[in-house]
Amino acid sequence: MTIRASIRAAMVAFVALLGFAFVSAAHADSGRVHIRIVKAGFIVGGSGGSGTLTFQGRKYRLGIGGVSYGFTFGASETNFYGTVSNIRRASDIEGVYGQAGAGAAAMRGAQGVVLTNQKGAVLTLSGRQAGLIISADLSGLVLTLR
Repeated sequence: MTIRASIRAAMVAFVALLGFAFVSAAHADSGRVHIRIVKAGFIVGGSGGSGTLTFQGRKYRLGIGGVSYGFTFGASETNFYGTVSNIRRASDIEGVYGQAGAGAAAMRGAQGVVLTNQKGAVLTLSGRQAGLIISADLSGLVLTLR
C-alpha cells in the first residue's frame, strides 16, 4: 500500500467516525423533569428527595440522594422543574451530578442550575427554595430510576 493510499484510507476512516458521532448525537432526545430535594446540614450536609422524568410519553419515578461538604448550616426544601437533554433512553438520567456553589435562602428564594452526569445527560433546572440555609460547599447529587 502506498503512502497516498494509506492517507486516503485514514481520511475515509476519520470522516466515517466523525459522521457516526454526529448521527449518534442527532439521535439524542430530551425529557421533562420535576425534582423535590430536602437538604439539611451543619458542616457536612445531606440531601434526599424524589421526582419524575417524563420521557417519550412515559413517566419514570426518580430517587435522589446526595452529600455536601463545606460550610452548610440550616435546612431547605427545593422544588425544581426543567429538562434533561442529550439522553437516548430513560436510564441515561441516572448518575452523579456534581456542583460547587454558594447561596442562602431565608424563607423563600429562587434557584437555577445546569448539571451534567458522566453519561453526558444535561439537567437544566429552576425552582423555588424554602427554608433557612446558608451554604458554600461542594455537593454531589445522585439520581436513580426507581
